[in-house]
Amino acid sequence: MNSIVDSISDREALNVSLQSLDNKRDDMIALVQKWSAINSGSRNLDGLQVMEAEIVEAFEPLGAEVEFIALGDGESVNQQGDVETVKNGRSLRIYKNPAANRRVLLTGHTDTVFPVDSDFQTSQWLDDNTLNGPGVADMKGGIIVMLHALLTFESGPFAGSIGWEVILSPDEETGSLKSGPILMERAKAADIGLTYEPALADGTLAGARKGSGNYTIVVRGKATHAGREFHEGRNAVVALSRIIADLSELTDGRPELTVNPAVISGGVAPNIVPDMAWCRFNVRLKAAEDGDWFQGKLDAIIDDWNSRDGYSISLHGGINRPPKVLSDANLKLMDLIKVCGNDLGININYVATGGCCEGNNLAAAGLPNVDTLGVRGGSIHSSDEFVLVDSFVERAKLSALILNAFASGKLDDVMNLKKQ
Repeated sequence: MNSIVDSISDREALNVSLQSLDNKRDDMIALVQKWSAINSGSRNLDGLQVMEAEIVEAFEPLGAEVEFIALGDGESVNQQGDVETVKNGRSLRIYKNPAANRRVLLTGHTDTVFPVDSDFQTSQWLDDNTLNGPGVADMKGGIIVMLHALLTFESGPFAGSIGWEVILSPDEETGSLKSGPILMERAKAADIGLTYEPALADGTLAGARKGSGNYTIVVRGKATHAGREFHEGRNAVVALSRIIADLSELTDGRPELTVNPAVISGGVAPNIVPDMAWCRFNVRLKAAEDGDWFQGKLDAIIDDWNSRDGYSISLHGGINRPPKVLSDANLKLMDLIKVCGNDLGININYVATGGCCEGNNLAAAGLPNVDTLGVRGGSIHSSDEFVLVDSFVERAKLSALILNAFASGKLDDVMNLKKQ
């Protein structure tokens, strides 16, 4: 297809609605600055609640239904190696026309990686087009793109003709451990998925994605005096170091599989044989079946150490996001979105990435999706995070056109492939 816009019968009304976004640039920038100043780190439940209220207010003009979905408690291993309960925020569901014969799921997250005591709490201009601030790209800026795309669609020629559903999660940055099942469930009720993680600064979108798992391994030994009773002790730090070496050897045991031991702790003083040590590590995998291979190797390492006198090893966590493998329906959707970009003068390219997001969850449920439709930006997860503000209007137009193309039947080939 050479053009989506030219193939739509009421293209004059469509163009008018898309052009109306040119007047929304300042509003979008002001809103991202306001939202950036709200700390909504994954564990800051008060901040997440404030962010939730802001979003509900912003989406109110759409006249949609709103549902708050309580998430169950999670678990985390603390500094002492003990498992403790952690509270989660709520997922926010906003939806309209759920009985329509064409349904789209739009997803994103309200949380950021910046805790309530972070030094990074405000935004600042780096130049006329670059705004630095927490969440400006990942992904408060993305939610704003989503919002204005929906507002534009609902004011255009196909208003009311599709069912759309927005799911915003409060725990994406910690792996979507509790929101993941909700995403999977809602994905099964949709025909296509759009997710609003940031694109790269040059506009490149993500294609295939690796899967990911986060683990904590806890080693318990026996504490003794390092001088008087050294040989009676069981050094948990030494045992952990050997386990870490074994874990590292698993890298490239399957094509592009990587294991990253990242955070370690153990011991209390140099004159005491340490009786506890732990390590947090991450695995990335290209193929779903590699997860079983990795788990088998991991279990063998743990079983070996648990069989040794005086040691007790426990493992927590697992693979929480399967690889995003591109189905024929997903490839077709990517191609048609590229056509939408061409209509708007936006050159869209896709690149495979080792990163993960909610697009992994949607793909695992069989939903074709593109998951980097947010703003152009970069340096996310750091105090250098930035958004290129000229991308607000650009990306809102792109998503609004995708919604119109979907409503007018131009993406039906994606739906047909999905059903095969």
